[in-house]
Amino acid sequence: MQNFTFDNPTRIIFGQGMIARTGGEVKRFGTKVLLVYGQGSIKKNGIYDQVIASLKEADVSVVEFPGVRSNPVLSHALKGIELARSEKVDAVLAVGGGSVMDTAKTIAAGVKADPGDDVWDFFTFKKKIKGALPVVTVVTVSASASEMNPGAVMTREEGAQKFAISSPFIQPRTSVLDPTVLYSLSPAYSAYSSVDIITHMLEGYFNNREPESPLQDRLVEGLMKTVMENTEVILKDQRHYNARANVMWSAILAFNGLTTAGMGFVSFPAHMIEHSLSALYDVAHGAGLSITLPGWMSYAVNKSPAKFARLGREVFGIEEADDLKAAVEGIDRLKRWFSAIGSPTSLKEAGIPEGDIGKIAENASVIAAVWGMKAYTRETIAEILNLCRG
Repeated sequence: MQNFTFDNPTRIIFGQGMIARTGGEVKRFGTKVLLVYGQGSIKKNGIYDQVIASLKEADVSVVEFPGVRSNPVLSHALKGIELARSEKVDAVLAVGGGSVMDTAKTIAAGVKADPGDDVWDFFTFKKKIKGALPVVTVVTVSASASEMNPGAVMTREEGAQKFAISSPFIQPRTSVLDPTVLYSLSPAYSAYSSVDIITHMLEGYFNNREPESPLQDRLVEGLMKTVMENTEVILKDQRHYNARANVMWSAILAFNGLTTAGMGFVSFPAHMIEHSLSALYDVAHGAGLSITLPGWMSYAVNKSPAKFARLGREVFGIEEADDLKAAVEGIDRLKRWFSAIGSPTSLKEAGIPEGDIGKIAENASVIAAVWGMKAYTRETIAEILNLCRG
């Protein structure tokens, strides 16, 4: 295990009825908040009313900023920054899933940026985030773990670039998680969420610099089995509280630094390629990952079959003694599971033209360069995408 520092300051308030505590948590940081949310689903399922009632009870005034879309865009976040500045809000409250939380984080950092700074420079690592407004979240989709990590993802429409930032300044101070909120998720987005959770863990499981990691491996394998088992329950009974609670908590543990502590530098090739799919074609993030993860695994398996074989044996119970055969069978089992829960596993299934592979690879190679993943050239990425064709 390599040297590491683990610091996760986010307060988690978890359980049924806990949205009522939102106002009190926001009040810790001031009396005026920017409320960031999506296309209006929170008004249909009653979450909006619960949040507003809690803020009103805490004497917190609200400036609303709706309209965040799936695969959030920079232009919308920039409008939020201007609104937050003009209204002189004290904090940012995200009520939604990863897209809403990432937009709120971008706004929080942008408000504190120096005059004249280009917020996109944070995403290309040309400039560092020096401060941010406090961020509080109420989670309505459990997938990204943005509620308990310092990251955010944003797409700049110009050039269709989907990049990420990471800074302790934008990590939420408090996140409120009520599993009953997930009852209104469609089966498709319940499935996509679980794919995202699993991919977060497997990226670190396979792409790290630590040769021996029994503790972290078992954390990942146990969480992965928990997510898979409970997803299957949810798809049969969307209002199963314990299944929703298990997935909601697993999503956070999967990507808050816990499973990669002591693993050294971790790279995210499946995410890197998927970012291009969602930037270019507006594919749901989890749906894109169920395409790119098996494709990347098929590309990488021959280089280190033992670790892939371990996953197959520990998660899927594969008994094959030969590592490569066990590894290949494990990849196939994972791909079949993604398909069984209703998530696409090929470019063809997602309606992405095979003739666009070169364009996708070119776009993804820019992300690879920004993320320091030098081995992933345009040609290498195209090779992986060819394994995703279907």
